[in-house]
Amino acid sequence: MRRLILSLLLILPACQGGGREALPKDRLIRIADDEVKSLDPQKSTDLATKRVAEDQFEGLTRIDGAGRVEPALASGWTRSSDGLVWRFALKPGLRFSDGVAITPATFVAVFERLRDPNNASPHAALFDTIASVAAERAEVAVRLRAPMPALPELLALPAMAALPVHRIAARADGWTAERPLVTSGAYRLVEWRLNERMVLSRNPNWHGGRAPIGEVEWRPITDKLTAMRSFLAGAVDIGDFPPTRAARLRERLGPQVHATALNGCYYFVFNTTGPPFDDVRVRRALSMAIDRRWIAASIIRGSAAPIWGVVPPAVAGPPGGYRPVWADWTAPRRAAAARAQLAAAGYGPRRPLTFAIRFNSDADHKRIAVAMATMWRPLGVEAHLLNSEASLHFASLRRRDFQLARSGWIGDVAAPENYLAIYRSTAGALNYSGYKNRSYDAALDRAMAAVDPDARAKAMRAAEAIMIEDAPVIPIYQYVTRVLVAARVEGWHDNAANVHPSWTLRLK
Repeated sequence: MRRLILSLLLILPACQGGGREALPKDRLIRIADDEVKSLDPQKSTDLATKRVAEDQFEGLTRIDGAGRVEPALASGWTRSSDGLVWRFALKPGLRFSDGVAITPATFVAVFERLRDPNNASPHAALFDTIASVAAERAEVAVRLRAPMPALPELLALPAMAALPVHRIAARADGWTAERPLVTSGAYRLVEWRLNERMVLSRNPNWHGGRAPIGEVEWRPITDKLTAMRSFLAGAVDIGDFPPTRAARLRERLGPQVHATALNGCYYFVFNTTGPPFDDVRVRRALSMAIDRRWIAASIIRGSAAPIWGVVPPAVAGPPGGYRPVWADWTAPRRAAAARAQLAAAGYGPRRPLTFAIRFNSDADHKRIAVAMATMWRPLGVEAHLLNSEASLHFASLRRRDFQLARSGWIGDVAAPENYLAIYRSTAGALNYSGYKNRSYDAALDRAMAAVDPDARAKAMRAAEAIMIEDAPVIPIYQYVTRVLVAARVEGWHDNAANVHPSWTLRLK
């Protein structure tokens, strides 16, 4: 009992006054929404892995703290008039954290590894537009199959960063076990206690010089309420919070509370490779019956906006996100149309549609799944819930061991093709739904071949319309990033990319 009282006495002052004196003076403590899946940036696509990789690896370009693309290991770039050849001149004297030189040949090797089928990188399909990467003296030449104005953003992904190919060649997958980890960015991993913390320290050979903060600690906390409590207790500098607590937190913490529309979409994905969702009529019916406005307003709250397409409004450009013709129908009209679609597919009172909704552990995921099941019940649909932790959940999605599952996409690049390419027939593991439509593939190819910006945007919208009509996913709402940032942290800039590399931040 005495030990418990002492613990409470230590915590209460931080909770009441917001004091953070106990935090290390030269260590930034951040919360990751999950445990990192891999230290190899080419091996995993989850957001926690990407954020830690952005602290440790840089490529020809990078995204700054305001969400803008800028030169990183390259000093700049040029492109040909047809938009198919880009050249990136490297900065002089570049080295990995172990002192080995970074050269144009490094990027050739990284690209070859990314595209190697034996490597099985889930990122490979995102780089299909790149035909080749070549070393030409002090430059890296990137040749494209089709114009891609957003190429500098694409090359900022950790999957195409300067990876220590010399260590990979020597130790294969074992290179990620080395401590310190050999890196090309501002920091390098020096300690990893699974499910507890990752500690990064300055890379002594970073081209940017001495990183502003000496150490960065990432703590995996999947529950937003737990993350919020850790922040209020003064244990972390940056952490998430549940949307239901936004109003009270703003009253208490003011400018430490941040909520920003994110270039990402929350949706549920159908397994289109087998019954019952290999029938487009069933998928359309269930999508049509969902009241997205109610979910966004009543469950997610705050500034979340309902969506009907997969390209966020800010990325799609005027007139905003895609909306099918039935988006503004009344609820009874949508229900009648959905009931007719199900009847045409052979489902009704005598043959109810039954399936499982799979979602990973999170209170909001569960509430949304329950809401959808409730909205479908009047149609004679019996949907039951299947919950699992995140690693198991996404492993099931990659294996297509599901019927309907919670998913989403936060754009790596603020370009429509980044949101649409994962539904291409050749997208591989990223195409959870298994969706295949040659007309869609051809429409996306035409859009990506367009050089004129207006024509390109129009063609992208046409491709999205084909995919949404086929309904391999049920878009629900546009993501909103909600985060608490301690008063001692400087340099935080809200942005739609939700990119905040640790090297852009400072501690007072």
